[in-house]
Amino acid sequence: MSYQIRNWSEYNAGLKQRGSVTFWLEQSAIVHWLETTPRQKRGASLTYSDTAISTFETVKCIYGLAGRQTEGFLNSLFELMGIELPVCDHSTVSRRKGQLSISLPVIPKQGAIHVVIDSTGVKVYGEGEWKTRQHGVSKRRTWRKLHLSVDESTGEILTGVVTTNDVQDGEVFEDLLEGIDDEIEQVSADGAYDQSHCYDALMERNATAAIPPRKNAKIWQHGNCNAPPHPRDQNLRAIRKQGRKRWKKQAHYHRRSLAETTMFRFKTIFGGQVRSRNFDNQATELLLQCAALNRMIQIAKPETVWVEA
Repeated sequence: MSYQIRNWSEYNAGLKQRGSVTFWLEQSAIVHWLETTPRQKRGASLTYSDTAISTFETVKCIYGLAGRQTEGFLNSLFELMGIELPVCDHSTVSRRKGQLSISLPVIPKQGAIHVVIDSTGVKVYGEGEWKTRQHGVSKRRTWRKLHLSVDESTGEILTGVVTTNDVQDGEVFEDLLEGIDDEIEQVSADGAYDQSHCYDALMERNATAAIPPRKNAKIWQHGNCNAPPHPRDQNLRAIRKQGRKRWKKQAHYHRRSLAETTMFRFKTIFGGQVRSRNFDNQATELLLQCAALNRMIQIAKPETVWVEA
């Protein structure tokens, strides 16, 4: 079997639009470039709006530029476009971007959605792959964890949480669900989320849990208790009856791999590393990359089908 893209003309046009500067520097960003609202706190009023800071950082991530290079790029771009606006310097962006509130652009859906959840590591600093393979890992090597919830049908990132590398996946499960306003039909996640509080959060949303129990899992609520059947126990009984492989197929658990596809797409486009030094800036940088990836998916997503070779 092989894959064939059915919407090649639209996909090709969308890929070209991803590289367009005018697509990332919209007219609305230029209009709201300067801050016009008086500051309520003590100190000097802000010159640049949050829109200007986020636009600066988005352009920086999209084109793989450093801070000073992005400043020079926007200065020359404004000059060519005849826009008489100052460009915020890289130090101002570095100081303020950790305070930004990032909302991911998501197209509204009709009906309940199937959410897939996973996490991945993003490099912060340390040696490259070659040095690690030759001489081992040093003490300074570290990374950040990016936890994502993805819409199974569209591939859009619904919510994202950035943590340090010592935070377990299940600890941010409720935070990922809290940011989803749509009705959730099912959540598919790997065995790292096989925890009681994760099931409790899903039962509050009336969502089906496609989370494989551990191989040595035990029943939590036996049939002689007065409580209703627990979703995890129902999954465990189904696995014991028909096997883990068949249960995954019937529960559509394999759709969870689309979260890994999103991680691959994310790292391929943005490199899988952050440039910022402090944690707040790193979190903002990664969430802005997620927002940019959503916009890329919305204008260019291939529709592939299986064909016989």
